[in-house]
Amino acid sequence: MKPIVPNSTNYFKTDQISNNLREKALRGASATLLAQIFSFTISMSGTIILARLLTPGDFGLVAMVLIFSLLLQNFGLNGFTEITIQRPEINHTQISTLFWINLIINFSLSLLFIAVGPLIACFYREPRLTGIIAIIASSILFSGLSTQHLALLQRNMEFYKTSLIAVLASLISFALAVMLAYMGWSYWALAIRWAALPFITAVGAWILCRWRPGLPANDPSIRPMIKFALNTYGNFVIDYFGRNIDKLLLGKYYGTHALGFYDRAYQLSNMLPNQLVHPMTNIAVAALSRVSTNPDKYQRSYFEAISLLAFIGMPASAVIVLTGSDLIHILLGPNWAMAGKLFQIFGISLGIKLVYSTHSWLHLSLGTPDKWFRWSILSLIFTVLCFLIGLKFGIVGITVAYSVSYYFLIGPGLWYAGKPIHLNLSHILDAVWRYYVSASVSGLSCWFVLHKWAFLSLHFGRMNTLLRILLSSSLFTGIYMAIIFILYPGGRPISHFLQVFREMVLGRINNTLQRNTE
Repeated sequence: MKPIVPNSTNYFKTDQISNNLREKALRGASATLLAQIFSFTISMSGTIILARLLTPGDFGLVAMVLIFSLLLQNFGLNGFTEITIQRPEINHTQISTLFWINLIINFSLSLLFIAVGPLIACFYREPRLTGIIAIIASSILFSGLSTQHLALLQRNMEFYKTSLIAVLASLISFALAVMLAYMGWSYWALAIRWAALPFITAVGAWILCRWRPGLPANDPSIRPMIKFALNTYGNFVIDYFGRNIDKLLLGKYYGTHALGFYDRAYQLSNMLPNQLVHPMTNIAVAALSRVSTNPDKYQRSYFEAISLLAFIGMPASAVIVLTGSDLIHILLGPNWAMAGKLFQIFGISLGIKLVYSTHSWLHLSLGTPDKWFRWSILSLIFTVLCFLIGLKFGIVGITVAYSVSYYFLIGPGLWYAGKPIHLNLSHILDAVWRYYVSASVSGLSCWFVLHKWAFLSLHFGRMNTLLRILLSSSLFTGIYMAIIFILYPGGRPISHFLQVFREMVLGRINNTLQRNTE
């Protein structure tokens, strides 16, 4: 019997996308930007409320489990998603086969996670972890239900649908966690939230994506696709351990409270990358994949993207360093002072990290996951060495090691990823260095005025915390914009940012109005 696939053939055709690639990319970016604003608001609000209802130890307990669960949960999200988006041609049978392979693997991984739960609890010497693992293990299975549906939506550049799913899943899961925390469920509230998030995502994906899986087939074309997916996931595993070995070490040697402080500071410092770069990755990979055969156009598009990231990310990095401690005090309360110090240290590398993260765009859009895997192994070795050095200096040493590592990785990482199209490292440096210098000079000038200038330094420390944040941010922004106008006559980066924003927002509005009047 032929499978019923209602109106789903468009998901497999990309000719119509290539014709208006920039327009579709901007539409996707506008939807993603709006979604990230909502998601950021939800995440920040949820974090603020939960930080006052729960203890650092509660967050530390769940963080111990998430180190392992998110690794397994992302099996399909990092591999099977990319092959569906990146491949020039794909059909219903191939997608169906990938769906069932992914689901079976995720189901097996969820059972495996439950089985090794006692070993993880023994490793940390924390028996409460066994029950938490049993709950969060369900998230691994739930994530496999939505992988191909979300990938097909992204392939067709229907980012407004994926954005809606992400916002609703975040809102409902956070609301559930807050309600349970208020009722006294302590760390169980966080565990249930992480189990509910992929379940809600799966429900939304099946509602908004019309494609339905058919029966799997023994198709020879599936094998290279699985190889691509495994290479991509293998890279993710290596990269994941590189990004989480710090939490593993802290949880093992310094306990739940130290990990709780570190995890909150880490998560807050990663809100900008998570809300900006990760969603942009889907758009960038889909767009760059369509121009991968045109090196000149590819490079122009890439340089334009990283310049915009640097323009936003470098000043954000400086502002966190200047105001991080005060921000944590307002957001999480006085009991999280240590997290404020760590937040400032994380801020040192935020802008560099944003630009460095685009090496994944290059590997995925150029179809070189094997090269990405090899680079991830090298970067993991280097990162682990940095963490081992920092471990002897405690929680602060680990945080410094994390930030410093990105300064050493960014140059070699982008050069290696861009070799297939002869991406010139000097051109990459030229696209970002002015923003780094501008943000650094602005940050140092701002600090000197507020802390060393006799008139202000006497009063700055006595100011209300919120007033200090507003004064520091305003002064920094003024100095940063002035330097940008000096380095770029006419303020070209500012006008470029405003142009992109206008095209993303107003362009979408105009298109909507036009469709309504036709």
